[in-house]
This record gives sequence, structure tokens and C-alpha cells, in this order.
Amino acid sequence: MFLPPDGSMAEAAALDPPLPGEDVKPFTPEKAKEIVMSLQQPAVFCNMVFDWPVLHWNAKYLSEVLDGRTIRFRMGMKKRDTAPQFETKCSYVEATLEEFLAWTSGQPTSVSGPFSCYDSSKYWAYADYKYIARIFEDKTEIFKDIMWSDFGFPGRNGKESTLWIGSAGANTPCHLDSYGCNLVLQIQGRKRWHLFPPSNTTCLYPTRIPYEESSIFSKVNVVNPDLRHYPQFRKAQAHVVTLNPGQVLFVPRHWWHYVESVDPITVSINSWIELVEATSHEINLQYLNGAISAYLEYQTVTVSEDRDPSTHGTEKEASSCKRRKIQVNTKPEDYKSGTQEADFTVVKAKKLEKIPFGVHLIPVLPQSQEASSVGAGAVESDSRDLLSENEGGHFGKSRCTGKQSVMSNDCETLADQTDSDSTANSSQMAISTNDLLDCLVNPQVISLVAGLLLERERV
Repeated sequence: MFLPPDGSMAEAAALDPPLPGEDVKPFTPEKAKEIVMSLQQPAVFCNMVFDWPVLHWNAKYLSEVLDGRTIRFRMGMKKRDTAPQFETKCSYVEATLEEFLAWTSGQPTSVSGPFSCYDSSKYWAYADYKYIARIFEDKTEIFKDIMWSDFGFPGRNGKESTLWIGSAGANTPCHLDSYGCNLVLQIQGRKRWHLFPPSNTTCLYPTRIPYEESSIFSKVNVVNPDLRHYPQFRKAQAHVVTLNPGQVLFVPRHWWHYVESVDPITVSINSWIELVEATSHEINLQYLNGAISAYLEYQTVTVSEDRDPSTHGTEKEASSCKRRKIQVNTKPEDYKSGTQEADFTVVKAKKLEKIPFGVHLIPVLPQSQEASSVGAGAVESDSRDLLSENEGGHFGKSRCTGKQSVMSNDCETLADQTDSDSTANSSQMAISTNDLLDCLVNPQVISLVAGLLLERERV
């Protein structure tokens, strides 16, 4: 494949159709899944979806399929401000895609419906988080146009995917998702992604306002930061990439991201991938029984120790970090006592010895320290400068029932770091109703909750 002299590997790989005899995907489904489950940094897959029917899902085609059905658009200002445009600060319109297309093309207000109240030179529109299973509930045959099975997730298609349609400037404020990883396919137009690793959490000033069950937002407008109020953002290291049609972006779990539409009309789809495989009902009951048995046994041991003064002292002075380590990868037969410890981390597939980076899998590299501290300057960068050669569930967002609440194997969890205005004791870890329900179907969460119950007894 010819690579342009500017090094635009991803752009060339995505836009050049396979030559005769070369229409073989670079990774088998098994290999693609192995990569997804092992990668710890954002990366772009190229030449993996050239035969997916969904590639013809541009806005005009979707307008015809929806046939006058209205969808909800979020309206925001194109004017740059130092404050993020959170969803709670935007206005909304119910309109058809036909009206959206008329508005973006500058047609008379008589055909742009509710968009006529908004100057397209000053406002952007975003139909975001549209569950395909919901908006196409009467056209389920098109679910098969999306084939995540090519990435090693058999049976996953449009039913477990989300649709995003926006105009130039439409954006999602910087946030992290508290569950799984993310695969994003760009279909029409380009989107620019600003990604930050979990280690940058404190630099991004996390907040739970506005509240969304499965997301944590940043107080910083990462493309126009207010460094006087958020000086630590200077230390954040942005990974920026412009995603082109036909490319699939992998977003690792707990990576912060700000996303903005570059072209007049953009269409993309995504699917949030669970990082824990489902198990049978019988196995789940074994885990639940083991967790309860371990807790009851621990209670018995604790009562006897409390009666013996000689057991007090150094054992109870162990660091909180160590006490918060919890067994999450234990088999049912291993639950014979409540003394096991392991890293406080989600189960991952075996890590690849070497990630096969190249023209078909391109890492999203961090910007230079100078560029990331500038903020707005990164928006003007082209994807050619940002993707360079390097040698070396459940669907939905706020209603995702398969999200994992395990945060980190460090002493502080992301929950501890959220919202600096909070006065809650960070050493206390709340268990929500959803977490308890997850225990009935997720053995890793069962063991996590069992560990939390043991910890509660120690505190």
C-alpha cells in the first residue's frame, strides 16, 4: 500500500479500498478480540469493516429509512467558551433527519422545521446516544448491517450499538465511562477525539455534576481550558486523533475522551464492550454460595479474635490499600476461607506479548507536552500529525446494565477522585442496588461484594 510522504497511515489505510486478492481482513475475529482485550492505549483499526453494509448509513440514507420519524437533537453554541457545554445547559429539538439535512445545507427555514429557530453558523446539532434497537425497532433486519463479530464478539450487531449524527462543532464534553471499553466506527465525515489516560484523572478535575449514572465528567473544557481555575490540566497528556470513515477506534476502559464533529455532517456508531464474560446460572450460584460462606466464616473468626486481646495490634494496623485488595479471579472451589487477597482489578484476557501495530492497527500517540498544555491548539492539528508510525454487553450508556464498577488496583479508586467538592469519606465504598443485582449474574462482582463485606467488618 502506498503511504503518503506526510505519514498519514490511518487515512491511507482507511480510504484505499482493498485491491483484488487483498480483500482479506488483517486480523481474524479471534486475534482482533485478543488485541481488544489486551490493549491499554487507544488505537485505530483499519481495513476491518470494508464489507460491512453499515458503511452506507450516511445521513441521507438514514433519513429515507426513518421515513419522517422524529428524533431528538441537542443544540449547542459553536462559540468557544472555557466551560464545557454539558447536556443540562443545551436546548433540544425534535426533528426529522430530512429537516436536519435541510438546515445543515442552508435551505430555507420553511423546510428546516424546528431548526429554523437556530442559525446554523452559530449553532450545532447532535443526535447522540440513539439506541439503534429503539429507533429501528420496526426494522430489525438492518441490525445485521453491523458485524462486531469480526472483532471476536459473535452475535453482537446493531441491536447492541448506538448511533450518533451531528453537524460541524457538535461535541460531547470530556468524560469517562465507568464500564467496559468502546469500539467506534466512523461512517460519514470526520470526528476528532481528545483522549486522556486514567492516570490523568486528577488533572481533569472530575465531577458528578451533571449526574449520569455511568459517566464521570471533567470540569475542564479540554479544547479551551481555563488554566487559572484548573492549573493541573497543564500536566494532562492528550492523545488526539481524527477518525476517518471506515476506521474503528478502540477506546480503553476508563480513558477520558472529548469528541467533536469536524465535517458538516458526521455519522458514527459504537458499541460498549463488557470486559467480563457471562457464565451459567449454575456457576453464578456457586460463586454466590462461596461468597456467603466466606463471609460467615470470617464473622466466626472475627468474633473469636475479638475475645482474645492478644490478636489486637499490628494485624489491625495494616494499610488501607492492602485491605482493599479483593479476590476477583477466584474459582468457586477456592472459596474455602475468607483470607485470600488479589489485585482490585477487572479480569483481563491474557496480555499479548507484542501488540501488532502497523498500517492495520495504529496507536494513538500522546501529543508533546507543549501541545497538550496549549489546549485549543490541539484542535487545529490534522490527523496526519497525530497518527504516526510507531514501532513498537450490554449496550447503551446511561442504561447499561452490564457495566463494571471495579475501578483501579491503586490505593485510590476513581470514585475516590471524583468531585473535589465532595466531603464524603473516600475510604467508604458504596454498593448501589445495581451493583447488588449484578452480583446475581457476574461472578467477579460477587467476589468483589464479598470482599467489601469482609472489609466492612474490619473497619
